[in-house]
Amino acid sequence: MIHLNAFLFACGHHRAAWRHPQSTVERLGDITYWEELARIAERGKLDAIFFADGHTPQNVADGPRWFFEPLTLLAALSRATTHIGLISTVSSTFFTPFHAARMLASLDHMSHGRIGWNVVTSMFDAEARNHGFEAMPDHDWRYARAEEFIAATLALWDSWADDAVLNDRAGAWAMPERVVPVNHRGEHFSVDGPLTVPRMPQGHPVLFQAGASEQGRDLAARRAEAIYAVAWDLEVAQDYRRDILRRVREASRSDAVPVMPGLVTYVASTEDEARAKQRELDELLPAATSLRQLASFIGQDCSDWDLDAPVPDLPPLETFTGPKGRYATILRIIESERPTLRGLLGRLAAGGGHCTMVGTPASIADRMEHWVRNGGADGFNLMPPSLPGSLEDFVDHVVPELQRRGLFRREYESATLRGHLGLTRPECRRG
Repeated sequence: MIHLNAFLFACGHHRAAWRHPQSTVERLGDITYWEELARIAERGKLDAIFFADGHTPQNVADGPRWFFEPLTLLAALSRATTHIGLISTVSSTFFTPFHAARMLASLDHMSHGRIGWNVVTSMFDAEARNHGFEAMPDHDWRYARAEEFIAATLALWDSWADDAVLNDRAGAWAMPERVVPVNHRGEHFSVDGPLTVPRMPQGHPVLFQAGASEQGRDLAARRAEAIYAVAWDLEVAQDYRRDILRRVREASRSDAVPVMPGLVTYVASTEDEARAKQRELDELLPAATSLRQLASFIGQDCSDWDLDAPVPDLPPLETFTGPKGRYATILRIIESERPTLRGLLGRLAAGGGHCTMVGTPASIADRMEHWVRNGGADGFNLMPPSLPGSLEDFVDHVVPELQRRGLFRREYESATLRGHLGLTRPECRRG
């Protein structure tokens, strides 16, 4: 079975989605908007919905990015849905293990076992300056902290045995000997424990990671239970998945680790109609906004580049110090298509270089099936270019096509996110 997450973001992943006359931009602070989106995804029997996070608003004139803090949002959505998984990004650079462990454990109880956490190291200096740093710490420091952050968080979740709580009204509420300190002492964190929340339905919330650098891939291979990826085309997706699974084996892990590249879809009854939907959004995006987005991806000012000339040569991947996954995708697009700058901006407008499929339900299902059967993916992290329309198009038209082919569930067979992903519940490892 293909795994499907819906990555819900503002008015949609296309940078001009909020400008459309039918956009939902006025409702971003209305919790019922997000509840409606979550129910659409649950109607499609998707594995989960996912929320990214950022700690600076960046260029507010270019459109909305963040509104609700995502862990707070998941608390509300846990009451508005019954089966779909609920995943939030957590920054190991800005959170502490106790803080994260407590909130995620609480959410797993609230949702009856549907929580996942996507661990990131964050990337922007403007974010760092909101958390007491002068600038973003270097890449190696952030990944060493992330490794320790995960270890301490997992230890906190294991500080309560599954059978610790007795609820014995004539005796003890819980057995003290089954609730143990963590006593973590490391380079980045000092955590006594135990956690204040008993062990949760899933044991641990499902750990997602999206490593693209060498350190990121190694961390994902050792720790992640599911992986988000960036891949413009099948060849890149195959190379990434092959490399990740090799690293998983070398880490002596026998469990399956599904890899889910991002996927932007424009769906209509004909390919011409689908391309018209894409063009309608592309034409709403001012060039200056697109250039600012590109500048954030490549780490240099491009505001004075000629829109109708070929993209200037960019530094090789190994010398780039920013987020490498997106940068590698941009280099791949330039290498394979030799676009003008204007052409490159169009390809990055929705999803920032993730795979984009434009067509009918059948043609999109064909390509998704081809990726899965040829080792490019175990599923996809859907990135609807506009909301709610693009999500509804996928749920109402592509999902039934996948179901007819026997590639996607018709009904939920599990009540937990681990169950949806085919993952086992971790044993409690204490001491």
